[in-house]
Amino acid sequence: MADSSGGADGRGSGDGGGAGEASPADREADRVARVLGQWQQAYPSLDTAPLGVIGRLHRCAALLRQAEGTPLAEQGVSRAEFDILGALRRAQRELTPGHIVRETFASSAAVTKRVKELERRGLVQRRPDDRDRRVVHLSLTDAGRTLIDRLLPDQLRYEASLLAGLPAGRQDELADVLAQLLCVLEGRAGEGRERAG
Repeated sequence: MADSSGGADGRGSGDGGGAGEASPADREADRVARVLGQWQQAYPSLDTAPLGVIGRLHRCAALLRQAEGTPLAEQGVSRAEFDILGALRRAQRELTPGHIVRETFASSAAVTKRVKELERRGLVQRRPDDRDRRVVHLSLTDAGRTLIDRLLPDQLRYEASLLAGLPAGRQDELADVLAQLLCVLEGRAGEGRERAG
């Protein structure tokens, strides 16, 4: 069966083309496009258009996760840990784990595990609430602040290099469309939580 996010053969590798920007023909024949063609042959009555969006989002996310030589990887920081450090740096104040969950859209268990690791490495510190000892307040240590301040410019330059194959105007269009999609998905997630409650 074809995999909408990884290709018909289920592998995440490319087709062995050379480095550099893909030609227009290559872009038209990306792996997800071939998967769509296969599904349309197998089930011609089905509207497979959603796979064109969701499949490409999954594929892009997988390729970004697999990227090596990033500033984060060189410093031994995962993207999820970077997001927690970034949330604390942006807020410029203490945050509770609940705030971190909402900021990063990660599960409570995942945030707890990552905070423990960051605390072990001396990047984050926790302080019990003065009135309710069950509540914990998180903040960056001096080492954590130094690390995020050093990493952020390098990471932004790296991410800019990933997008360099798209003209600036197209990057703006993509950001706008993704923002709209994110609002739709976050709205659906909020409705689901309300129904569950």
